[in-house]
Amino acid sequence: MNDQTEQSSEETQEVSRRRGIYLLPNLLTTAALFAGFYAIVSAMNGKFEHACVAIFIAMILDGLDGRVARMTNTQSDFGAEYDSLSDMVSFGVAPALVMYIWSLSSLVDYSWQWGKLGWLAAFIYVAAAALRLARFNTKISGADKRYFQGLPSPAAAGVIVGMVWAFFAQDVRGQDVAEAALVLTIAAGLLMVSNISYYSFKDIDFKNRVPFIAIFVVVLVFVLTSIDPPKILFGGFMIYLLSGPVISVLRRIRKRSQRQT
Repeated sequence: MNDQTEQSSEETQEVSRRRGIYLLPNLLTTAALFAGFYAIVSAMNGKFEHACVAIFIAMILDGLDGRVARMTNTQSDFGAEYDSLSDMVSFGVAPALVMYIWSLSSLVDYSWQWGKLGWLAAFIYVAAAALRLARFNTKISGADKRYFQGLPSPAAAGVIVGMVWAFFAQDVRGQDVAEAALVLTIAAGLLMVSNISYYSFKDIDFKNRVPFIAIFVVVLVFVLTSIDPPKILFGGFMIYLLSGPVISVLRRIRKRSQRQT
């Protein structure tokens, strides 16, 4: 009887462990989700700078939860799904609403057709983010992890809110750049669902030793960013957004020249 009782107790503990979730990585994911929700609330109250900063904080937390899970060996299917739902809010819905409230909603001043185009552009971005995340979750495990297929949703969010923050910090009204905001929002959405390859930075090894100059470069990046965070972040994410199409064009030119030779 005692052996059977001990065995059933061990099975109960094993089942409870399976049903539980890992706290640390999911806590970071929850914090990222909170930052995305806070960005939406801040944009509704006209605090666009707070909204943009919150989404950038969500990016940092999103980058940490996966690495923490791998370092502590606490990966789980629940964590992966929860992270995708958090990304949908923080990098899909939140940036689209921030851009719409700040700029795209003013297109209705031109005509009702332009006004409809404004919220449709925001929806295109949200739908593209959802499709991008769904494709990422179902991708083949043997795919090259050095590159993303399509623009990652955090980078797309960085471009959108980077524009809002950079222009808002210069006292530029959203209605004055509504056309540019419209083009950028649609372009970011289309690039997310494209087949263009983007460097993922996942082959960077954070565990082993690195040259001393690498630490100096990191310090230099922090110093440059602190000079003017809105402009530097917006410029950096724009360069990353353009890097995919530029590299794709250069690859096609190289392949074409190799065929000719």
